[in-house]
Amino acid sequence: MGIHVIKMPDIGEGIAEVELVAWHVKVGDIVAEDQILADVMTDKATVEIPSSVAGKVLALGGEVGQVMAVGSEVIRIEVEGAGNVKADGGASAPAPSAPAATVAPAPAMAPQPKADVPAAPAAVPVKIASTSAAPARREGSNGSVPAHVRQAGDKPIASPAVRRQAWEMGIELQFVPGSGPAGRIVQTDLEAYAARAAQGGAAVGGADQRYAQRHDEHAVPVIGLRRKIAQKMQDAKRRIPHFAYVEEIDMTELEALRAKLNAKHGKERGRLTVLPFIMRALVLAVRDFPQINARFDDDAGVVNRSGAVHLGIAAQSDAGLMVPVVRHAEARDLWSCAAEVSRLAEAARTGKATREELSGSTITITSLGALGGIVTTPVINHPEVAIVGVNRMVERPMIRGGMVVARQMMNLSSSFDHRVVDGMHAAEFVQMMRGYLECPATLFLE
Repeated sequence: MGIHVIKMPDIGEGIAEVELVAWHVKVGDIVAEDQILADVMTDKATVEIPSSVAGKVLALGGEVGQVMAVGSEVIRIEVEGAGNVKADGGASAPAPSAPAATVAPAPAMAPQPKADVPAAPAAVPVKIASTSAAPARREGSNGSVPAHVRQAGDKPIASPAVRRQAWEMGIELQFVPGSGPAGRIVQTDLEAYAARAAQGGAAVGGADQRYAQRHDEHAVPVIGLRRKIAQKMQDAKRRIPHFAYVEEIDMTELEALRAKLNAKHGKERGRLTVLPFIMRALVLAVRDFPQINARFDDDAGVVNRSGAVHLGIAAQSDAGLMVPVVRHAEARDLWSCAAEVSRLAEAARTGKATREELSGSTITITSLGALGGIVTTPVINHPEVAIVGVNRMVERPMIRGGMVVARQMMNLSSSFDHRVVDGMHAAEFVQMMRGYLECPATLFLE
C-alpha cells in the first residue's frame, strides 16, 4: 500500500489561491477515481476537485473556509501500489495533478461535513450562549408539582394586583410560569421568577426557555459566496467615492407600449418586462457618455472605456447576490435582452452560471422589483464606475395641462464614481435615459 497526495490544481486565469467551501468526503471514506472530493471557490464560481485515484482517505488538507494556495496539499489517499509519496512523507515522484477542475452546478453553499470530520466542524453554526434547564417546579401543598406552561399564543392569567406588581418589577407575564388554577400567575410566581433571573436564569423552564432559545447567539461563519460578496462590497466602498443621483420617470407611455407589444407578440416572442426597455435606454445613453461605460483600474490609474456594453444584471440567489452579464447589449433587441436576462437569472438562481457569465461587465443595472422602494443608493460593482438602480413603479396623481391625472411613476437611483464621472455628466446621462423612457418611440430610432 502507498500514499497518494492530491494537490490543489491550477484553475487558470492567473488564480493563485482559492477558498475551500465544502468537503464531500471524510477521513476513513473509500473513494473512487473521478469522485468529487471537495468544492473550492474562486471569485463567484464554485469548482469541484475530483480524485485522480481510488483508495482510502487518510487526511484532509484544510478546513472549510480556509484559503488554500494552488499547489498545496488537498488530501492524502491510501492506494494500492507505491503511491506518489514516501512513507516518511517525502515525495517519491512528482505528484500528478488532479484531473481538470470542473465548474460545479451550484455556487451556493455546499453541504457541510458531518460532525465526526476532524477537518472542518467550524462550518456548522455554533451555539455560543444559551439559557436552559429543567422545567420549573413549584412547591405546593402536595409537594413538588410542575408549574403550568403556556403554549405559544396563550395569554397569561393574573389578577390586576399581580399585573400591576409585574409592571412595577419590569417582568413580562408572558414568560412567567403560573402555579395557580388553570395556570394563573400568583404573587409567589413573580417572586420565584425574579429570584431565578437574579441567579442568571439557572432554572428557567416553559415559556422562559422558549424566550431564552429565541435569544440565543449563533456564530455563522462567513465563507464561500457570502465572503466574496462581503469582500467585494467592502472593496467597492473603500475604493470608490460614491455619489448618488435620483430622478423620477413618467413611465405611463412606456407601459402602454409594453402592454400593446405583449398583447401582439407575447405568445410567440415572450412577454416583456420593464427591464429590457431600461437596458435599451441605457445602451443609447452611454453612446454620448462613454466615460460612464467604463472600468477604472485605480492601481494603474487608467480608465478603460468599452465600446461594447456588457450589462451586469444584479440577481438574488439562495446563496446571495450575483451579477450575471448580458454581453453586447448594444446589439440586442428588446426580446433578445429579455430572453438573455431570463436565462442568466435562472442560471444564477440554480447555481449553473459559469465564471464567464459572472464577469466582465462594464456597467450594472440593479432592481428589487416590487420591493424597490422609493429611493435606493446602490453600491457600484467595482471596478465599474456607474450603476443604475430601478425603483418600484407606482401610480401617482400628477398635474398635466392644469389637471390632476393618474400617471405611472418610477424613480431611477444611480450611483457614480466621482473620480471618473462629474456630477453634471451623471445628471445629463440620467436625464437622457429619462427622455428615452418617457418618449419610448425614440428607443427605436437610430
